[in-house]
Amino acid sequence: MWEPDGWDVRARIGVLIPHADVGPESELQAMAPEGVRVHATRVPFGAMAMGGQMDPTIPLAPVRAFVEPPAIDEATALLAAAPVQAIGIGFTSSSYVLGPDGEREVNERLAKLTGGIPVVSPGAAAVDGFRALRVDRLAVFSPPWFDAVLDEMGADYFAAQDFDVVLHQPCDLPSNQRSICPSELFSWIAANTPRDAEAVFVGGNGFRAVGVIAALEDELRRPVVTANSALLRGLLRAASTRARPVGYGRVFGV
Repeated sequence: MWEPDGWDVRARIGVLIPHADVGPESELQAMAPEGVRVHATRVPFGAMAMGGQMDPTIPLAPVRAFVEPPAIDEATALLAAAPVQAIGIGFTSSSYVLGPDGEREVNERLAKLTGGIPVVSPGAAAVDGFRALRVDRLAVFSPPWFDAVLDEMGADYFAAQDFDVVLHQPCDLPSNQRSICPSELFSWIAANTPRDAEAVFVGGNGFRAVGVIAALEDELRRPVVTANSALLRGLLRAASTRARPVGYGRVFGV
């Protein structure tokens, strides 16, 4: 008799995202299992202008500032006041710039503001996913707006946790979020993934990528994990729900 109104859900998850970015919540909600809702809170990000516009490459200073107090702390406390079961940081760059130890410190700092709601970051979630998949050799691809330094930090991030990064580089595609075409991304990653990579990681929560995961896994015959698929897996586990997406990669089966 009554039409769905979004109130009866299995789990609600929160995500902290750059103020002008719609990518993380779009992809997370697209992947979310039935009965799981995504609720986002904006955090100021100095490299983004109105309409989500960015320079062709993002500078490191605003990436570091994104996870510094007070803005993200205040946003976390506000989001934690809602009835969410887990909160994610939708920003791979901070994981890369901080490194594993710094990322852990930020998660622990924010978790003190949530009243017990767990905080999940994309880098740590990806590491957990790859360990569950039992892979060691990774090809790590970055968005075209990551410069060589930030891309190298991504490789260092995984290498510091005992992964063998056999290749890492930004994707040679238009450096604009709205210009990313799934078919072009698929073709580029398929053509550039080395044979000795056991799995692929596509960094950048604002990088349109989850739609090609299944097709790439079929093409490459190996797991493909993106920043948002890793984050969603981590959030679902932190929220203590058994709900899992239909599709979107092998990582949801481990």
